[in-house]
Amino acid sequence: MSRHLQTEVIEGHLARLRQGETAAINQLLEHAGERLMHLTRKMLAGFESVHRYEQTDDVLQNALMRLARALRECAPEDSRHFFRLAALQIRRELVDLARRYSGKGMRSLEGGANEEPSEPEADLTPSEHTNDPRRVAEWTEFHRLVQELPEREREVVDLLLYNGLSQQEAAEVMQVDVRSIKRYWQRARLSLFEKLQGSATSPVTLLMH
Repeated sequence: MSRHLQTEVIEGHLARLRQGETAAINQLLEHAGERLMHLTRKMLAGFESVHRYEQTDDVLQNALMRLARALRECAPEDSRHFFRLAALQIRRELVDLARRYSGKGMRSLEGGANEEPSEPEADLTPSEHTNDPRRVAEWTEFHRLVQELPEREREVVDLLLYNGLSQQEAAEVMQVDVRSIKRYWQRARLSLFEKLQGSATSPVTLLMH
């Protein structure tokens, strides 16, 4: 199925959800799950010790549970809002994961009243359980900085990175031309790269190529 058709299918599932068909949530979770799996595998690459404590499937399940709760609370009005909601839940789970293994106990990304902060594992320290604790901190900072981008740039990152849309698909969702998407994407990459002082192993380099 093409991505364009997938977007149409998402719109159909959202219409059913707004009509009270909660079974549509399962279909929406399937669309978010594949991209999250891909992102999580990239994020955990190089952290062999972390894999012993947090498997990719567990991260996927936790993120999808967040998304399912959000969908039950309020059905997005269209695919654009669904993609933004999915990206937010993915970001929350990934930043929680990075925070757990950084040992810093950072505040939840959104600071929402309904988001309970994850407790750092008492017996885990960056030096003992990661190959490079600096990279764990970079992952945490990366997802936080994405949330601080200007709205248009953040939405493009949400669509291209977290939801895996093409630039053409993102342009259709946001109702702008592809040149605008390219411009927002370039600005976002440059901003994140500069703030993280990007290197060959930085999140910007690994994820936003």
